[in-house]
Amino acid sequence: MNALQNKVQLIGNLGNNPDVRNTESGKKMARVSIATNESYRNAKGETVKETQWHTAVAWGKNAEVIEKYLTKGSQVALEGKLVTRNYVDKEGIKKYTTEVQVNEILLLGSKNNGK
Repeated sequence: MNALQNKVQLIGNLGNNPDVRNTESGKKMARVSIATNESYRNAKGETVKETQWHTAVAWGKNAEVIEKYLTKGSQVALEGKLVTRNYVDKEGIKKYTTEVQVNEILLLGSKNNGK
């Protein structure tokens, strides 16, 4: 059962181009915003579409794959775990953020999104 603890799987589309950086130690990091969509019918029988936004962070080889193959709108499947971290913003206020730390990535859709 330990294999199921803190495991996240998402299929969605990138909301913007990846933010790729190299750390001071030379390790590559890619941050992406992924939209997942869900549809359901409300009490009136109307179809309601909801979009959830997720921030995902990939390191090393996964970051290289993201940099090379993904752009805004690309469809992707990710597997990873949730990680919460904190930081202090410009006004000195402590903020918390939760991200998906990517372990595996699968490119979906056509090459270059059919472009």
